[in-house]
Amino acid sequence: MFLELIAVIFAGIAVAGVVMLVNAASGGRLPRWLAPVAAGLAMIGVTVASEYGWYSRTVAGLPAGLVVAETVERRSLYRPWTYVFPYTERFVALDRTTRRSHPAQPDQHLVETYFFGRWAPIGQLSTLMDCAGWQRAVISGETGFLPDGDTSGFDWVSPPADDGLLTTLCREG
Repeated sequence: MFLELIAVIFAGIAVAGVVMLVNAASGGRLPRWLAPVAAGLAMIGVTVASEYGWYSRTVAGLPAGLVVAETVERRSLYRPWTYVFPYTERFVALDRTTRRSHPAQPDQHLVETYFFGRWAPIGQLSTLMDCAGWQRAVISGETGFLPDGDTSGFDWVSPPADDGLLTTLCREG
């Protein structure tokens, strides 16, 4: 966040400097208000580019095995352009390298789920997913499969048919 603030400030200073150099080269023919307006527009542009580029930069930096399962796009009244081009504010990724299942329950998988958000720390949950029953449960602590593969006692959630987590794990492999 701090580095992005520095980038925004430097973009404003740089564009204002270019406008002042062009003004000096043109013999002072440009209006005096052009340098601060250009600096402000440059700062807004860098901020918008940073907002829209966050998702692609973050996904590009994910380690192998982490797969994006769901994204949340946002529109804001104070950012009217987001109604035409919404930006991704947060997303959920599954770590396929942590996928485990018990021989007695081949359709149930224990997997680590990561939550990424703009300006938010990364969250992590262990999730038990039942592909046959199309349900999932959050696992607390170091809970795993019992020796006999029993998974009763969990608070199962039955999400809609288009659930990104179950779709990513069960249908896409």
